Amino acid sequence: MSERFALTAPRIFDGERWLHDAALILRGGLIEAVTTRDAAPSGIRIISLQDGMLVPGFIDLQVNGGGGVLLNEHPDLDAIRTICAAHARFGTTGLLPTLITDTREITAAAIAAGEEAERAKLPGFLGLHLEGPHLSVQRKGAHDPALIRPMDESDLARLIEARKHLPVLLLTAAPENITNGQIQALVHAGIVVSLGHSDCSYETAAHAAAAGASMVTHLFNAMSPLGHREPGMVGAALDIGSLNAGLIADGFHVDPAAMRVALRAKTGPGHIFLVTDAMSTIGTDMTSFTLNGRTIYRAEGRLTLADGTLAGADLDMISAVRFMHRTIGLPLEEALRMASLYPATSIGLGDRLGALREGMRASFLHLDDQLDVRRTVIDGQIVFGDSFE
Repeated sequence: MSERFALTAPRIFDGERWLHDAALILRGGLIEAVTTRDAAPSGIRIISLQDGMLVPGFIDLQVNGGGGVLLNEHPDLDAIRTICAAHARFGTTGLLPTLITDTREITAAAIAAGEEAERAKLPGFLGLHLEGPHLSVQRKGAHDPALIRPMDESDLARLIEARKHLPVLLLTAAPENITNGQIQALVHAGIVVSLGHSDCSYETAAHAAAAGASMVTHLFNAMSPLGHREPGMVGAALDIGSLNAGLIADGFHVDPAAMRVALRAKTGPGHIFLVTDAMSTIGTDMTSFTLNGRTIYRAEGRLTLADGTLAGADLDMISAVRFMHRTIGLPLEEALRMASLYPATSIGLGDRLGALREGMRASFLHLDDQLDVRRTVIDGQIVFGDSFE
């Protein structure tokens, strides 16, 4: 909708506080103002939603697939379009399609697909997340150890060149297979470096953070644990204020008690934010799929290899928000921030996404009182749900 109009609902969460009797003034895909209904400009068309709430759209920085496709298996524009559309049904208005460890050829194809998605201005596409191949074999998780390798100069050059054509490029790497000098070069080029799939010490992680790494991938999973004499990467993620950390909130990847401890322990200004680590199953009734030639099985909310190793998650963002609110006990506004403002800020987009404020992109959700998604709006356009008319 390119016209100027006002949208009201019983409650609006602007990213900081709940507003009542308020209105979003929208025009050209942006939020022109947030005001009271009575203060809306005279003559403007007002669309009133009679139930539910308007909240910022969710930002998911780790999305392997959805709608029946995986980026690793189909590194092309159509797959990215399918993934974005599948997750929009569950409240995600911006995401990073994620490629896990693969060959140089598949990596190049995924980067090319991402560049094509950016040129096409695909709704919901924010950039790419390359999770590997520069990881630790000791903490490989479901990644194919035969494809894990150190970063070389050609890898570095390819990533720096790719960043010129992508709005966001996030790289997950382990200090075992990437140097602090390479981290500095990547960050200087505008690439977000996340530490993950690593068995490194606290000290090594701290040096990587000092070099510019600003994130930790799926906290607790595939990393050296918190010990009382060696705090490991988990300790670094919680103790170092410059690090933000993703969390898979499905109840399988991390025990609820560990989540509560981490939330209390996290040093700011960095935050813990929600990711899905979703695979192709989202939005489908699939019971299995193939990744790097290996079968992944879906059962009772879990995705595993034949040996029981967790392989991504069968999780969408609104389910993660409900889990944090209902099971972990967070206030709804904090659970919403973990899915919107905190991830947006982690990739440098907190001035445009993750909140409902003047000048920000009109990407938001209409949720009902049971926290089900009624409508998803990206840049002022409804991509899921009924028209506002």
